[in-house]
Amino acid sequence: MKFVLASNNPGKLREMREILSQLGIEVLSQREAGIAVEPEETGTTFAENALIKARAAMEASGLAAIADDSGIAVEALGGAPGVYSARYGNCASDGERVELLLKNMEHEEHRAAKFVSNIAVVFPNGDELVTAGECAGELTYAPRGENGFGYDPIFFMPCFGRTLAEVTAEEKNSVSHRGRALRAMKEKLTEYFKEKERC
Repeated sequence: MKFVLASNNPGKLREMREILSQLGIEVLSQREAGIAVEPEETGTTFAENALIKARAAMEASGLAAIADDSGIAVEALGGAPGVYSARYGNCASDGERVELLLKNMEHEEHRAAKFVSNIAVVFPNGDELVTAGECAGELTYAPRGENGFGYDPIFFMPCFGRTLAEVTAEEKNSVSHRGRALRAMKEKLTEYFKEKERC
């Protein structure tokens, strides 16, 4: 079975493929599916935005679509940047967003933060599934590590003693917000397919 990922982000694509391939699902990027949709993310929650993106990709491709909406929520900033993580400060790159967040936190000692992910799957028959995952940590004072993407270089994981950009893909998937949401989605999809077989 083929799913289209409502993204061309290579990091997200790799993480989705690693977990969903276990169900025999082939995950295509939008480019590979021959579509290019970027719906306006008007939702006020990660779940709403994930559904907006998955619905648009499904309608454009005719395939089941999977989308992730995720971001970082910093306690000292009242949960910001939250759903605006990918558009934080209208910055053009991950590096600029990381720099801006560190600047906004430069006089703050309380550095607790969490990554939040919601994953949505939308099927052509109208069925929709949504799962969530969180990962708690704290912000560093400077980027560290070459792996990962987004805010990973400044997200310190006490369980590893390293940032998410300093751990392996396997280590990251074992604790990350998207890894947790994806494993929950894998379970939901397993049940969904079993139910369909019984009908």
